[in-house]
Amino acid sequence: MTQRPHIKLELISDPTYLCGARELVASISRRLGFEDMDCSKIALAVDEALCNVIRHGYNRAMDRPIWISVWPVDGDAASPGGIRIVIEDEARQVEPDKVKSRDLDDVRPGGLGVHIIREVMDEVVYEKRTPVGMRLTMVKKAPRPVEPPALSEKRCCPTVMTERAPGRVR
Repeated sequence: MTQRPHIKLELISDPTYLCGARELVASISRRLGFEDMDCSKIALAVDEALCNVIRHGYNRAMDRPIWISVWPVDGDAASPGGIRIVIEDEARQVEPDKVKSRDLDDVRPGGLGVHIIREVMDEVVYEKRTPVGMRLTMVKKAPRPVEPPALSEKRCCPTVMTERAPGRVR
C-alpha cells in the first residue's frame, strides 16, 4: 500500500502496552462504523497478532519494536468499506505459508491465535519484510456502508466531554 497510514503507532514488545493497542483499534473501528461486537473482535485479532509477535517472533523480549498502521477502507456500491490494519516487526522471519493454526481437534490451552485472526478478519496476509521481520495485513469489511462520523458532543470523545454545571463558566 503506497498511501501513508492514517494512524501509525510504534510500541515496544512489552505486554503492558497490549491493552492500549486493543483500545485504540476498537475505538477507531467504532468510529469507522463497526458495531461493538465487531470492534471487540477486531481488537482481539490485533491482540492475538501482537502476542504472537512477542511470544514467537521476539521470544518474549520486552524491548523490540512493533508498528501498527491503520487505514480506513473506502466503500463503494459493491463494497461497504472497512478497516485495514498492518502489524510489522523486526522479529524472526518465518515462511508465510508455514503460519498456521494448530488442529482444532487437539484440545489444549493456547495456540489458537492464527485461527482467531483468520476467523475474525476478512483478509489476512503474512509477508516477510526486507531485510528483517514480518508484516501482517488484516482487513475487516464493514457490515454496512460507512458514513463519515459527525463531530458532536455526544459522539466525539465521550469520556472527555462533560456537562456544564448550572451557573458555572468554563
